[in-house]
Amino acid sequence: MQPQPREDSPATTAAESPAPSDPAPTENVVLPAYIYDLSARPRLTISRAPTFLPISDDSPYHQTDQLAHNRLGFRYVPAGLAPDGSTLPFRTIESAPQTYRVSWEDRSPFVKVTQDGLGLLGEKGFRSARCNAPIREGCWYMEVKIEHGGGARARVADAPGAPQRREGAHVRLGWGRREAPLGGPCGLDGYSYGIRDKTGEKITLSRPRPYGGPFGTGDVVGMYISLPPLRPGVKRDPHDPAHVKRERIAIEFKGQEYFESLEYTQSKEMVALVDFSRKSADCAPVPPSTKKSATLKNVPERGTGAGGRGAASGSSELTPSLRQLPTLPSSKIAFFINGQCQGVAFRELYDFRPLRTPADARKAQAKRRTREGAREHKENHFDDGSLGYFPFISLFNGARVHLNPGPDFAFPPPPDVDAMLLAGEEAASPLQQVDDAAVPRIWRPLCERYAEFMEEQWELDQVEEEQARVEAVQRAATAHAEADRKLERERKRAQANPKKRTKQEEAAAGNGAGPVASAASASGGITAHAASCTPQPEREESISFMEDVSVETSAHASMRSLIGPGTALPSYMLNDLHVQVETDQTSTAPSTPGPQSAYGSEYGDGEIEEQEQEQEEDPPPDDMSDIYGDPAKLLQYRRANAIRMEEEED
Repeated sequence: MQPQPREDSPATTAAESPAPSDPAPTENVVLPAYIYDLSARPRLTISRAPTFLPISDDSPYHQTDQLAHNRLGFRYVPAGLAPDGSTLPFRTIESAPQTYRVSWEDRSPFVKVTQDGLGLLGEKGFRSARCNAPIREGCWYMEVKIEHGGGARARVADAPGAPQRREGAHVRLGWGRREAPLGGPCGLDGYSYGIRDKTGEKITLSRPRPYGGPFGTGDVVGMYISLPPLRPGVKRDPHDPAHVKRERIAIEFKGQEYFESLEYTQSKEMVALVDFSRKSADCAPVPPSTKKSATLKNVPERGTGAGGRGAASGSSELTPSLRQLPTLPSSKIAFFINGQCQGVAFRELYDFRPLRTPADARKAQAKRRTREGAREHKENHFDDGSLGYFPFISLFNGARVHLNPGPDFAFPPPPDVDAMLLAGEEAASPLQQVDDAAVPRIWRPLCERYAEFMEEQWELDQVEEEQARVEAVQRAATAHAEADRKLERERKRAQANPKKRTKQEEAAAGNGAGPVASAASASGGITAHAASCTPQPEREESISFMEDVSVETSAHASMRSLIGPGTALPSYMLNDLHVQVETDQTSTAPSTPGPQSAYGSEYGDGEIEEQEQEQEEDPPPDDMSDIYGDPAKLLQYRRANAIRMEEEED
């Protein structure tokens, strides 16, 4: 039974990074600099996390608290405030101790650790852990001492009379990628390669193969890996997965900032490799002579032309839509047990960079819109600079190991391991020490990898900082150009307003200066309308302008006795007069005075035929028919129209 976390447990962190006094919220919060005041936060160079809680009073193994573990498809890297004057608010920082060790975040929480990160203790089921720096190229070597494993059974409790466990403790050691699950053993899928302690078999894709001798408690296992030089991304190919690009968001978790990113998911091509080995009954029917059995004896070996690559080719024939899995040429993994080389275990390892994303998937991601003000994770289709092969340690049922990344090894390998493996010197005899002066050493101890890896991460931070500055300058230039365009639009609008007012004043002055002409135009329209409703005697359309004026003058003289000065018209007359005035204002007849617009009319489209049809469709009331037939009353309409327009202008 594990003890509960204690409040007074000391935290073994850097001296300059004390643990926070106040409890922090446990939920993930995005920390953009424009919302939160970051000036009051400490500028850490070493992460606060983790807090170590011993599993028992006298045990050197601890469980870690106040720590963000890589789980549920997310990955976490410690972050801290960037220096003053930086465009980006956060940068990558280290966590103590600053050496090559097991990663605090990139391990199963069921794997207990020592405070130096070199001692590991497992629990009931197989759980795994990765170290804190990947191998991306070159030849590297490290040792792992088995403190309890090889099937040895431990007691349930430390008491002398306590019963023993039913199953023994077991260890699997090897190399794994980021996609290898931490909740399973090494060699579970194609993302990891390992050996078993009980039988000495090598295993990947959950298929064990005879390899070397068994090992157990007290043995020292040497792990050697050789990878070719890292291929740079093709500059002309923007979708090459070899390009280095990071997709991450800064969050706060229990008082410590982290960079949170989506973990790389297992591709369907790699999953198909495991499924293919189990499809003896469910796969499509094939000729009996070519059908492969899923038994251990008949499954071909990977790595050679007719071996593991044949399995991949067979899978591709069954599913032609799967992408090709690239491999790393001349790559190899070898193991040593107490200084004895067991030979090459695996060759032509799968490339650790992601597969090329199809074009339709890229288009779908580009169409996906982000909510305004929200920061959402994006799937990274490129190398983020932390991909590679990690030392992968899997422990079962209380197994214990101790890591030794160097530089002092119990059984150092010969200087040129590749030459020895190439010559076939896998004899089961202790390795002979070779003078380093005679043969140059081609491998490096893993202890040198940590500082190199952190320098790579800080270089990426600097590249992202420069890119952020360029983008900030571009955004400022875009905002300045938009502000200039806005000012130009306002200036043009201010210049257009006086011109518009001038045109309106000219139009009003023109309408007020020619009331007689407007009345004449209205007379023609009203007379035609009245003629269509009330039978009238025919008259010649070619009447002259002077004759029309004389008729109006005589009619005006005859109506003075009917309507005196200041006499108000009835309401029904004014309503009908208002309709006729609007008809006169929108008329575009040649006799209509006033300025013309750019559209060829005064103020609108000026479609005379449509207005005349509307007038014919809406006849005047029956009580107005006598007014349309009386020239004197018609002239009275015109005078009232002119008086009303003058009052509105005043």
